[in-house]
Amino acid sequence: MKKLLLIALLGISALSYAQEDNTDYEIRSGEKYGYIIEKNGKKTEGIVRLNGSDMSPWQNQKKVKFIAATDIDKSKKRQKFKTYDADDLKGYMAVDDNMERFFESIKYTNTKEGFNTATTGLSGGIKAFNNLTKSEQFAEVVTDGKIKIYKLYGYPTTFSAGSQVAVADEETQRLRKSPSYIYSKKNGKPEELTIAKAKTIVADCPVVKGKIAAGDYGSLKNDTKKRSALGKFIKNEIDNAMSDNLSIVNEVIYDYNQNCK
Repeated sequence: MKKLLLIALLGISALSYAQEDNTDYEIRSGEKYGYIIEKNGKKTEGIVRLNGSDMSPWQNQKKVKFIAATDIDKSKKRQKFKTYDADDLKGYMAVDDNMERFFESIKYTNTKEGFNTATTGLSGGIKAFNNLTKSEQFAEVVTDGKIKIYKLYGYPTTFSAGSQVAVADEETQRLRKSPSYIYSKKNGKPEELTIAKAKTIVADCPVVKGKIAAGDYGSLKNDTKKRSALGKFIKNEIDNAMSDNLSIVNEVIYDYNQNCK
């Protein structure tokens, strides 16, 4: 309802101005209706200019450009947007393809991607730097509830040369397609979602715990065989690498938020 109201208000304003002066501000590529939420909780509606795209989704995590609806000068085709970093805001929302996309500022350093690089030398060092120096980021909210899930992309290297170019390109493609899923339970510290973590954080919900024991979730592997400590570690590492975490979110976390509020 709020989204429709915002669009309607901006649309009516634009239409009346166009009828009077035969001119209007035209929404440009990457610009969306939406709002920002400041650190003090104040919400301001206007136009959001996404910093990233499908080719560079990690850029949306660094910063966002925004102009308040009240600051739009409809006589000008170009507006003066203000740039906000992740430590400037609580978050922002952009209406993208008729869907509301919420980005929330969280404190999280992607150490997994910081130490996981296919390239060597300077290229690998830059990728590590790009990931390990980001301690506060705009993470996209996938699902909300008692357990909140965020989608977070790793940052690629910004340099490659010689034989490393093809390797870096392949790794960048992997980063585009394979974001990490981060969870926060009861507004706790954000952590990476894994099979092992998923089973642990839903253990206080009898409905979900019972389904896990019965093997009802295709996204979780129900394996109760005893293993040595090393064997369990290796099994968990393999499971985490091969797991479809989005399916875990859609099945297990969804069930938890619906049944254990």
